[in-house]
Amino acid sequence: MPHSDFRASLASDFERFKHELPRDFPAHVRDAYGIDLASTYLGEPIPHPIGKGSGQLSLNVGQLETDAEAGLAFAVLKTVIAQDSAGAQSMGAWAIHETKMTVERRGDSWTVTWKGRGWDRSFDDYLALVRAGRDLTTSGAIVVVPSVKYHLPRLSEPFRDEEYAFTTRALADAWGKSPLPLEKDFSPTLAGDSLADEKEQILRWLREVPSRIRAYANVRLAMKLMNARFDDAFQLEMMEAASGADALVVFNRLFDPVQGVAYGGAELSDRNLRVLDRPSDRPTVRPSLSGTGNIHSGRMIVEYAIRGCSSVQLHTFFQLPLEEYAALDGSRTQRALHALVFDPRDGLIAVMLERERSGQLERRGGELHFLDLCRAA
Repeated sequence: MPHSDFRASLASDFERFKHELPRDFPAHVRDAYGIDLASTYLGEPIPHPIGKGSGQLSLNVGQLETDAEAGLAFAVLKTVIAQDSAGAQSMGAWAIHETKMTVERRGDSWTVTWKGRGWDRSFDDYLALVRAGRDLTTSGAIVVVPSVKYHLPRLSEPFRDEEYAFTTRALADAWGKSPLPLEKDFSPTLAGDSLADEKEQILRWLREVPSRIRAYANVRLAMKLMNARFDDAFQLEMMEAASGADALVVFNRLFDPVQGVAYGGAELSDRNLRVLDRPSDRPTVRPSLSGTGNIHSGRMIVEYAIRGCSSVQLHTFFQLPLEEYAALDGSRTQRALHALVFDPRDGLIAVMLERERSGQLERRGGELHFLDLCRAA
């Protein structure tokens, strides 16, 4: 089909889907445009690269079911704080109740600020949510991934292995099949804590945490890396140190030490993309990458993809005021997906066709493939 016909079809779909986004929109994209959006996260096949990052939007079954109905590829659960068999939590300061999230402009982009941290309900409640997420994953409705903040010692201290053992085994038992998909969260509030003052301390965590988790269950592990309070070169050192993970989420929100809050927006994506552009000594065989930070368009998804990210995790874009979305009906997840995929100028389809026209992306077997963007990196 000529590109002018694709553009006309895309404009038509954008208008038509303002009222109802098809649940299986990746199949429509493949049929109508010859574009295969399929990708993977943590070894799980996903129909397209767009998922939801850990936070307040993934802490109950209703939210997961709404996201599955909308056609979201994956969702990472709210981060639970590890504990030992007696319920003691060395990182318990992070298990505090969330204050109200504030959706606000930061420069020309949106960000969400809040002062809460991790899961503040019972561990049994979290295990029930994990079981529900397993059932949704098994059914093929959506891929769900638990998230944990484990003990992180000072350089001279030992790891509290009893917390790693109890929490990992409990999550694996709740998941009920092997391997357990899991994210280890190095949160942005950690970047603002005195624990993260020393480079060698951070690098020790990244080197040692994967093997300590794997000692207690068969785990497919992602490490969500923070934006540390050091230079861009240190972000690459962090990636290299975390090579024992199966995937890296790059990189968590920035931390404002004056306000004591984490934030995103253009400052975050500028730094993340700049770091991913830097030359690296990482070996060819390495953890896969999942991008996060100020992802508000298909064009930004492609910016992360061409730097090696086979999936992306969003949070803020699922919380905008309804009038900020072009779609007129549906959940915020549906409205966000409508914009990210079908926007005629900056949506994922439009940008992939744009790259085809410029010779930066070629069809294989008559189709464009999202994963070819990542392989080029």
